[in-house]
Amino acid sequence: MHTLKNEYPAFGGNYTVIHHTQLINELVGAGKIQLSISSDAYTVTFHDPCYLGRHNNIFDAPREDLKLAGLEVIEMPRHSAKSFCCGAGGAQMWKEEEQGSSRVNTTRFAEAKSALKNAGSPAGANTIAVGCPFCLTMMSDASKADGGQIQVKDVAEIVAEKLK
Repeated sequence: MHTLKNEYPAFGGNYTVIHHTQLINELVGAGKIQLSISSDAYTVTFHDPCYLGRHNNIFDAPREDLKLAGLEVIEMPRHSAKSFCCGAGGAQMWKEEEQGSSRVNTTRFAEAKSALKNAGSPAGANTIAVGCPFCLTMMSDASKADGGQIQVKDVAEIVAEKLK
């Protein structure tokens, strides 16, 4: 999204580009897709992808999608414009990490896990929602390394589960 929207114009490619969470908002708002809100709603925390949030100022659409799906969204201490990277944006997905006290994705996962633990609904508070395939991979890897008790899902997956 970022590349097509912000970098292609320099090469003559001028396109209207929206993120998939914005498209979901539009489709639900227009009544083109309907969601089934049931009693199995649960609590999630949303990890803001760097290029969605800090670079493109899209913060509300993913949260609105989750709320439209009937979920309670809790925030991590570092969220929205002050979110912390999952690690992939710093190319950690493709190379060995530099020396440090911990892996970036492990640090971010720990923040998400802590936010879920403090959510007040421990039975259902086990999902980290993301809006980027790189974040999905990095957070899923951290969850697996932690024992896999926390689910990591893209917002679109969560909305798909709630389709009528």
